[in-house]
Amino acid sequence: MASPSTILPDARLVVTGTAPDGTSIFTFDDTCTQFAPFGPAGSRFTTLHTSPAVPASNTAPLPAPASVLPRCPPTGVVFCVTDMPPGARAPMHRTQSMDYAVVLSGEIVLSLESGEEKTVKAGEFMVQRGANHTWHNRTQETCRVMLVLVGAEQIVLADGTVLEETMFGKKPE
Repeated sequence: MASPSTILPDARLVVTGTAPDGTSIFTFDDTCTQFAPFGPAGSRFTTLHTSPAVPASNTAPLPAPASVLPRCPPTGVVFCVTDMPPGARAPMHRTQSMDYAVVLSGEIVLSLESGEEKTVKAGEFMVQRGANHTWHNRTQETCRVMLVLVGAEQIVLADGTVLEETMFGKKPE
């Protein structure tokens, strides 16, 4: 079980909007509860905002927080945070999105199906472009990664093979 010292606090989200008269206002200010689908020692996810399409609407109601793994709508965008406790590992997977990521704290090892690996530390950035990959936290500190997932075109190989999205090594249902 993850010790209390390795669990990072829930993320605070501040959202702005526009009043009917055009004045800028705050529409939300609260913490968002982490989703821990793999139990207390596994990765935690916080989906901060999702838009089903781009361009996104600045006037649509704020989507309700979802207790699901962050998955990007095909033409949309997701803003989320993932916390990986010490020793955590994500299964090999491919997203159908362009993923922009920054390590906010700790460090993470990004491993590709080719066996290549890169360690990405706090303050460093990644652009994940449909590659089959996994994450490992090989440290004694929780790693927090902020991601913006943007719907992307499928990758089609020269022979016509389409690289499908995978979750946990298989196509999602």
